[in-house]
Formats: sequence, C-alpha cells, structure tokens
Amino acid sequence: MNNGGLLVSVIVPVYNVAPYLTRCVQSIVDQTHCNLEIWLVDDGSTDGGGDLCDEWAARDGRIRVIHQPNAGLSAARNAALHRISGTLVTMVDSDDLLTPRCVQTLLQAMQATGADIAVGAHRDFTDESDIRTAKPGGRLRCYTAHDALRRIFYQHHLTHSAWGRLYKTSLFSNLDYPEGMLYEDLAVIYPLLRRARRVAVTDEVVYHYRQRPTSILGTFNPRREDVLNILHDLERTVADEQPDLLPAVRSRLLSASFNILLLSPSTTDYQSLHNRCWANIRRLRGACFTDRRVRLKNKLGILASLLGRRTFLSLFKH
Repeated sequence: MNNGGLLVSVIVPVYNVAPYLTRCVQSIVDQTHCNLEIWLVDDGSTDGGGDLCDEWAARDGRIRVIHQPNAGLSAARNAALHRISGTLVTMVDSDDLLTPRCVQTLLQAMQATGADIAVGAHRDFTDESDIRTAKPGGRLRCYTAHDALRRIFYQHHLTHSAWGRLYKTSLFSNLDYPEGMLYEDLAVIYPLLRRARRVAVTDEVVYHYRQRPTSILGTFNPRREDVLNILHDLERTVADEQPDLLPAVRSRLLSASFNILLLSPSTTDYQSLHNRCWANIRRLRGACFTDRRVRLKNKLGILASLLGRRTFLSLFKH
C-alpha cells in the first residue's frame, strides 16, 4: 500500500444515486494510493444521498462533504475545485467504480513521462457481476497536448470525458466547467489541454463506467444541442488560435450532427434541430471525406448522405 506521496483530490458529484454511492465511495477509499482528500458534493439529492455522504465522512477522515442546492454536474465539480488542496485531481461519477490501482497507476504514468495529465482505459458495465479484475501494466504512451487534442476531436483512442484521468490541479486555475449545459467536458477540454504540455495514456483499465438507460445521455434530451454550440464555438476559436486543428474539430462536429439527427424524434418540434444538423453535414462532408484521419463510420455516413436526407434517415434511423 502506498501511504505517502502526493496528495490527490478526488471529486465526486452526488445527485440521486443512493443505490450506487456506497460501492463508488468504497472503491475510492480502497485505493492503493492512500494520500487522498475525497470531496463528495451533494448536489441537492432527494433520495438520501446527502445523508450517505455524511455517514461516509464520519467513517473516513479523508472525506469532506459539500451540501448545495441542485445546480448540476458542472456546478458540483466547480464547488469542489474551488476548495481542493491536492497537487493532483481526479473526477469520479458517483455511480461508477475505480479499480484499486486507479490513482496509483495514473500517478506512475505521469511520473514516468513528465505528463500533466494521465489517462487510463475504462470498461463499461451494466451489472457489477460482469466486472472482471483488471490486469496491472499495459502499454504506456505519451503525446503532446496538441496531438492529444487532435486525437480527441478525431475520436481516435482518446475521449473528452473528465473521468478516468488524473490532472495537475494547476491546470484548473481560473477554469470552471460551464454550468447549465450538457457535454461540459467537451467545452473544457480545449482550454485545459492548451495549458498542458504532455498527456500520458496507459492501456491499463482503471475505471468502470456504469451504463444506465435512465442517465442524462442514455435518453434523448433537447439539451444535446449543446454539443453543436460547443463545437461551433471551438471552430471559431481554433481557426484563430490553432488552425491546424480545424479539420479535427470539424470531423467531431460532423459526427455530432449525424448522431443528433439520428437520435432525435422525427417530429415538427425538432425540425429546426434536424435542419441545423443537415446543414452541418452538407457543409462539412466534402472536406471530411477527403481527410484520411476521419474515421470510417463518418465516411460511410457521408456517402449515405449524398443520397439525400430522406434516404439517409430511412437507412439509419430506427
């Protein structure tokens, strides 16, 4: 057990996940890297989750609890980010589970490469009985932050998710998650990595992500349009600051437009959203089709889109 080393802050937003919270927190307190401060942010839970947070704080002196009126995931993360004292920080969703070596593995990856962010592999699960013990070790790679951004936007191996990674806390100085929107992780990833130099990536599974059909992104929500707003803003930003990233951002915008067009209901209420997605597809498909980095799934969608919107939807929409 590693009882010393750098202090790592763990941020866990909590909102109406009482059935899963105990297992989540247990996976954090059982980390082989023990020098932790664990922030449980009760974001106005109405299912007794706030009381569970207090019970855990009474059992483990490393746990601190923030109670606040419901304000959303971003506000909960920000509340803790403004209070943490760890040199490093990691985010955990309150229905997910860490492997016992999660923090240790990510910390070692940072130390071995001099990276500012370390990213681990994850596995999805629906039932905890399906979770297999993760094997230690695996390939360790290191990318420049610029290359990591390119891979994230092209959706090559890296994602924009906040969880399953370890950050230098200094990267979040004067940087908050935008409140009141979905895809807040995507909105933060560009300014976050602009402050970083290197990103370490390990193939070791460090995080178990629970798939719940009732989760925010498990059902269609009109707020999914936030991803289009974020990516349109990123288009303008990278055009000025890092124009070589523009094709990657446009590939991500094309992917989001396909996704929303296919997931949103075929009703007049969503006509303007459908029109917006289709306009993006028509604008971006030419350049994206000739871009060798754009993933095959997008290129197949481009080919189908050339047959027209009605035919495209009849082929893919269920």
